[in-house]
Amino acid sequence: MSGIESTDFILLPRLFRLGTTSFIVPDHIIPNVIKLGPFFDEIELLVFESDPPDVLPSKEDVKTLLSLSRDLNLTYNIHLPTDVSLSDESAQKRQVAADTLLSIIDRFAPLNPSTYTLHLDMPQDIRQDMENKKKMEAWVNTTRNGLNALLSGIDDPGIISIETLDYPFRYVEPLINEFHLSVCVDVGHQIRYGHDLLQTFNSHKSRIPIIHLHGVDCSGVKKRDHKALDALSEDEIRKIRKVLETFKGVVSLEVFDLENLNRSLLVLSRYFQDIPSEIQ
Repeated sequence: MSGIESTDFILLPRLFRLGTTSFIVPDHIIPNVIKLGPFFDEIELLVFESDPPDVLPSKEDVKTLLSLSRDLNLTYNIHLPTDVSLSDESAQKRQVAADTLLSIIDRFAPLNPSTYTLHLDMPQDIRQDMENKKKMEAWVNTTRNGLNALLSGIDDPGIISIETLDYPFRYVEPLINEFHLSVCVDVGHQIRYGHDLLQTFNSHKSRIPIIHLHGVDCSGVKKRDHKALDALSEDEIRKIRKVLETFKGVVSLEVFDLENLNRSLLVLSRYFQDIPSEIQ
């Protein structure tokens, strides 16, 4: 039974700030913000690519986004590029990644984002052999070096949120503690890869400014995430409700089209007050 069919609960007050991504309609960031801004508290600005440089919003675009934030009473968070890696084995590539990320953080600084979300990728050969302590220690040390390069140019390391990905989050927890970083709990990733959502949330709740929320379609041979919330089971929806009922940060519906967004809003509206109606 899907999550949209439950009527077990009364509507709870919405304590969290509601957001979604800057790619709901197939257009650039600014048209998406104009369309979505009136319905949401925050927009997740997707900056998945850093190359070529002209894919990034210009300084003029940032000025426009700042003006829109004032007009729409809106804030932003930034999803940093995934085409560079602070975990790369090459010290040169790690430095390039750090420099690239710092330039993007500087570009968006006028928007005063709530957080910058960062992936710390783990190579496939290590993910397939995670009990190999030597390999894992080497990866952690490499990633530590990359984070050092990035954070040397940042006054407040807590502005960086490390996202939960496909591997168990415990492997990066020592780095989170060491560098005083924040955490982005990606609910869809937790479900897709079989991790314990409630444990992850409870372990880090004091340092979670943002949650990425999306469904996982398990109907095919391969699980597909970033789908509508109605793809989830009742048990999964119940866990999500448990997390969200006291959460006061940003919940970003991390989907990439209007249909999945509206279906997700419908699910949330069955559990929480003050959820926007269907967006046309």
